[in-house]
Amino acid sequence: MTQEKTRCNWCGDDPLYVAYHDREWGVPLHDDRRLFEFLVLEGAQAGLSWLTVLKRREGYRRAFAAFDPAQVARFDAAKVEALLQDPGIIRNRLKVRSAINNARAFLAVQEEFGSFDRFIWSFVGGRPQVNRFHSDDQLPAQTPLAQEISKALKARGFSFVGPTIVYAHMQATGMVNDHLVSCFRHAELARQTEGA
Repeated sequence: MTQEKTRCNWCGDDPLYVAYHDREWGVPLHDDRRLFEFLVLEGAQAGLSWLTVLKRREGYRRAFAAFDPAQVARFDAAKVEALLQDPGIIRNRLKVRSAINNARAFLAVQEEFGSFDRFIWSFVGGRPQVNRFHSDDQLPAQTPLAQEISKALKARGFSFVGPTIVYAHMQATGMVNDHLVSCFRHAELARQTEGA
């Protein structure tokens, strides 16, 4: 039955990728811990494939305190060195330090706005933008809104949040519905948005 469904081309036929596409990508996300998880994972992806990161997701959950920003913000230099020996994550010093730095910036945003969710979703008025792309070559790598959010995050001390990473984060967390119109998830998520 699932074989008959038309999906976005990018997910291919890898079961992990297909499951991510079908259950998570583009689903509006309003849970701060999950939003932090995607910030860490999107930053880790820089220069790599998303599938590479997905395959290490459980390793990241274990290494980064189940993505609890309050715990990650307390990681010290010794913890950084330990993380750089962990084969379950991408062992890149800049990315590891960035995750810790971003946890601290994340907590500051929560303090100021009540939640990171309230802050980040304010850029789209609290509702997903529904795009109507027909082919992969129409999908943007970034948008003017992603540039604006990137600038706002950098001003608040976040790193590894360039506009391309931010746009990938927007896609992953459902701030935009970038499933191709031919994909079965486009209509499902659009209906959910209309019913919200």
